[in-house]
Amino acid sequence: MIKTTARKLVARGLGISGLLFILTGTGAVALAELPVAALGQQMPTLAPMIKQASPAVVNIAVRGSVEVQRHPFFDDPFFRRFFEQPGGPRTPDRRQFRSGGSGVIIDASKGYILTNAHVVENADEINVTLLDQRSFIAKVIGTDRGSDVAVIQVDAEDLVAMPSGDSANLEVGDYVVAIGNPFGLQHTVTAGIVSALGRSGLNRDGYQDFIQTDAPINPGNSGGALVNLRGELIGINSQILSTGGGNVGIGFAIPINMAQSIMAQLLEFGEVRRGILGVNIQDVNSDMAAAMGLDEVRGAVVSNVLDDSAAERAGIKEGDVIDSVDGEPVRDASDLRNKVGLRRVGEKIRIGVIRDGKNRTLSAVIAAAPGEDEDTGTDDGESDADDQPLHPQLEGARFGDLTEESPLFGKVNGVVVLDIQPGSPAARTGLLPGDVVTSVKRRSGPRKEVRNLDDLARAVDSTEPMVLKIQRDGGGLFVPLR
Repeated sequence: MIKTTARKLVARGLGISGLLFILTGTGAVALAELPVAALGQQMPTLAPMIKQASPAVVNIAVRGSVEVQRHPFFDDPFFRRFFEQPGGPRTPDRRQFRSGGSGVIIDASKGYILTNAHVVENADEINVTLLDQRSFIAKVIGTDRGSDVAVIQVDAEDLVAMPSGDSANLEVGDYVVAIGNPFGLQHTVTAGIVSALGRSGLNRDGYQDFIQTDAPINPGNSGGALVNLRGELIGINSQILSTGGGNVGIGFAIPINMAQSIMAQLLEFGEVRRGILGVNIQDVNSDMAAAMGLDEVRGAVVSNVLDDSAAERAGIKEGDVIDSVDGEPVRDASDLRNKVGLRRVGEKIRIGVIRDGKNRTLSAVIAAAPGEDEDTGTDDGESDADDQPLHPQLEGARFGDLTEESPLFGKVNGVVVLDIQPGSPAARTGLLPGDVVTSVKRRSGPRKEVRNLDDLARAVDSTEPMVLKIQRDGGGLFVPLR
């Protein structure tokens, strides 16, 4: 029957692409009308939804200046005289620039517009143009580089705000539409699907939980709207992955739930006051999950707890695997960083941890962050020692006791990695020269402190999976052995 219907529809001029859209997208186009097209046939269209959503998307034109790096010798009095430059202190050289992007009206009565922080960075003047071609000068309410979210405001009447959806309900495969101003072409609309969720790692220091989409996004789309087929805002377009600067089908948007959380703090404080737990964390991989006896390869393992931190007061310990925050699963270290970093200082949260194979729930109060990075510790030391036969996966590594000549002596107890043969089993574990092994946790037993080579030899004298706790570059991390 389907084949017969398909032949009839194709014969009537519907076309294979239209047929596929009807067969696969019926539920998704509930808001779309079916206007009369050529030959009297009804065709699916997103036009009604786009007409409803487009007035809330604005064009942003920025004029600003940035400091220009100059050669250091121009600050030297001798070279200034040689090149006949005036004496005295020189003010920094600045270069004027013009750039553009997009934004989305969130509050029509107050004129609040969501956009990207990088769109309005270093702006001296921001000009906002609406769909009806009215233009207004905007002021910056607040920006947050960590999440790439900014809020600007215009004083204007008869604005149209876009209703917000719930990005937590998105699923891979959902249809989405991107609206923005790519390459300065105002109010361009592209369509695609949600390609992936929870993308992170594009910027090591950022707070990221991106929606990935194949809806074409290009320069100028930044700050524009990613909407569902009900015309609801579910993301703020932010980045593209491209080798040539144009679209290759991999674009990223900030989930609207995350953007609104940032916006609330920007409106209240003019900045984001991020909280911290006071831990160093790393992802749980398959080897680590096996060594720790975990049922799933997810969560964030705590490699270090800072003194007098929120984590220490909550009872979090080294080796704990944090697998939930307020009942929401934690995928990895980046996910935990987002969940904590977007909470307000003083907020109380429930943290689910796995310790020695048992689930526990701890209560923590988010503390103020003195800085984005909380690494603690010191650098590695050095000592002479004979080669020590240890675990098979440590073959090729040479260890030594910490001595008084080591910078770590008296600060930590452990055994230092003196050198590692390239291509050896030890090199494949990820150990590096200078690492200090401070403890060993076997799958079936408690964590054993390592004070010297004898302790290390006894601790790793087993064929069962285990995890080494090491100090590296001022921080702690775990290395699994299987």
